[in-house]
Amino acid sequence: MRRVSGLAVIRRALGGVVAVPSVAGNSIGRDRLLQTAYFSTTTATTNSSTRSRLFSSKRISVAGTVAFSVYAASALVGEVQAKEPVQSKYRPNDVILYQYEACPFCNKVKAFLDYYDIPYTIVEVNPISKKEIKWSDYKKVPILMVDGEQLVNSSEIINKLKTKIQPDKAVGSVAEDEEKKWRGWVDNHLVHMLSPNIYRNTSEAIEAFDYITTHGNFSFTEKITAKYAGAAAMYFVSKKLKKRYNITDERAALYEAAETWVDALNGRDFLGGAKPNLADLAVFGVLRPIRYLKSGRDMVEHTRIGDWYSRMEIEVGPPSRIQA
Repeated sequence: MRRVSGLAVIRRALGGVVAVPSVAGNSIGRDRLLQTAYFSTTTATTNSSTRSRLFSSKRISVAGTVAFSVYAASALVGEVQAKEPVQSKYRPNDVILYQYEACPFCNKVKAFLDYYDIPYTIVEVNPISKKEIKWSDYKKVPILMVDGEQLVNSSEIINKLKTKIQPDKAVGSVAEDEEKKWRGWVDNHLVHMLSPNIYRNTSEAIEAFDYITTHGNFSFTEKITAKYAGAAAMYFVSKKLKKRYNITDERAALYEAAETWVDALNGRDFLGGAKPNLADLAVFGVLRPIRYLKSGRDMVEHTRIGDWYSRMEIEVGPPSRIQA
């Protein structure tokens, strides 16, 4: 068995370059490990405002705890119908997701599959070798194989799947225009708040990479090296990302994004009304990888998003993935 030195793994992972994602559809660059660490498969330019709001942390935390308890209790007694089943004649027979566990775009796809209770098998891709997807011309994740058809790009995957499972659904409503607007906001704004927050200091960067390497497909040597080399690299990359997206205070920008989303709900349980729509699933999927990191915990504590997130956890329900 070939032995790989720690230095060689760093060189392979980082490619000697600390890359910053490029604009509007260009490839992220030579850096493979940082693609996973950045939690991104597509990029777009956007400006983010960082107006801050003050909320009572204690009041929000207590409210979130009470709300979660109420919804959890309702679910236990069957009052909340999680999952939205698909008619058997439209249900795909064989679904395989090639992913990085910590990737927000992959989690967008999983939130959709879980909510519609579509069974799927996961193939965890090694972010350094990418040997699991060498067969594909598309060299990023997620890749979803649906009954032998390759689907790529998280938003396009979801669009095509929605058409497959609900071919008779009417299109062009005001509600769908709102849904489309906020799905675009997720891809073009919300995702750019993540990296500056999860890598904002060394301790949070190491926490994030501990999660990435624990849940990702790394060899033992890659795991140890990537945890510390990747965390150090992304700490510096996050500073460049703050400049790129005009972020002066990363936490304030994250809180602002969370509050913007809650404002969009306008008192509704979900943007879709009584049930989540594709925008709800997109926001939930993107936030799921950070929810229990420090940045996610801070977000729930200091904004009003916790109640909605708790409702989404119940509605989406447990994973519908097939255990290999």
